[in-house]
Amino acid sequence: MASFARFVRLAVGAWALLLLIGAAPVPVSAQQVNPTASSVHEQQLLQELDRIQGRVSIPDQRSSVLVQPQGREWREFHNVTLRWIGGVAIIGMLAVIVIYYLARGMVRLESGRSGRTIVRFNVFERFVHWMTAVCFIILALSGLNITFGRPLLLPLIGLEAFSEWSQWAKYAHNYLSFPFTIGVVLIFLMWIAGNIPNKADVEWARRGGGLIGHDHPPAYRFNAGQKAIYWIVVIGGGLVAASGYVLMFPFYTTGIEGMQIAQIVHAIVAVLFIAVMLAHIYIGTIGMEGAFEAMGSGEVDVNWAREHHSLWLDEEMARTGPNDTQPQPRHAASAAQ
Repeated sequence: MASFARFVRLAVGAWALLLLIGAAPVPVSAQQVNPTASSVHEQQLLQELDRIQGRVSIPDQRSSVLVQPQGREWREFHNVTLRWIGGVAIIGMLAVIVIYYLARGMVRLESGRSGRTIVRFNVFERFVHWMTAVCFIILALSGLNITFGRPLLLPLIGLEAFSEWSQWAKYAHNYLSFPFTIGVVLIFLMWIAGNIPNKADVEWARRGGGLIGHDHPPAYRFNAGQKAIYWIVVIGGGLVAASGYVLMFPFYTTGIEGMQIAQIVHAIVAVLFIAVMLAHIYIGTIGMEGAFEAMGSGEVDVNWAREHHSLWLDEEMARTGPNDTQPQPRHAASAAQ
């Protein structure tokens, strides 16, 4: 009986020893590892975890994300899609402007100049307009440099000059965003009353706004086209400002996904905004005779007001008196001179 008990103890001990040996790790040198077949592929991690993430000891745990699929999509958008959107919008608008100018030329004053003027915009309105406009032009050029500077400008001026320009463009873009935003807010408050759509805008648009043919549909202080520009400035300017500040102060209000969305919104709205403003600049300068004077000196010729904003002129005449703004025919103005 004692020998049987010893036999049982030996058998149990041997079995336990075999279990320990089987559970012990195999030395690395003894493992047969196929690096290609056994390694975890990046795509497998992305499918399982939607990102490749590790561990970091610094307080900002967001830095532990090494690879994110949305980051690749954002890079594709920035390097390819955005360039197509911006190129088509801006070059397309320039092409339309050139074709229109060659076909129509400057929209002339058909009744000639009367020699009498009427105040259209006061000093404060002009200051806000030009402050916002100058900031917009610098913001547009410095912003376009981010998207088109490397493929277009870098080969022309070289790496050193491009780096210097890009650094100053970044500073200008960041700091001038503040007066631009203030200008957009002031424009909204100054001209909101005159930019509510009405029935006259429908008739103005139906008749081509005077840009097609030689028709001059009646309009108040702002016609339908100017109202469209106003709302594009207010809404578009608000979107680029809000998304721009999210990018300027990263991760204060959102994570990496929100930053990527903000950049996409900022870029798309900005390039479309630039394209529309090209048309606005054209009409306000070489596209229409007498238009620049409204934001230059603040006064426009009475005949210009009669042709392009007759309803507004009637209101001003009723307010200030008809004798002060009565337009003169072309021959009378010439005789007076």
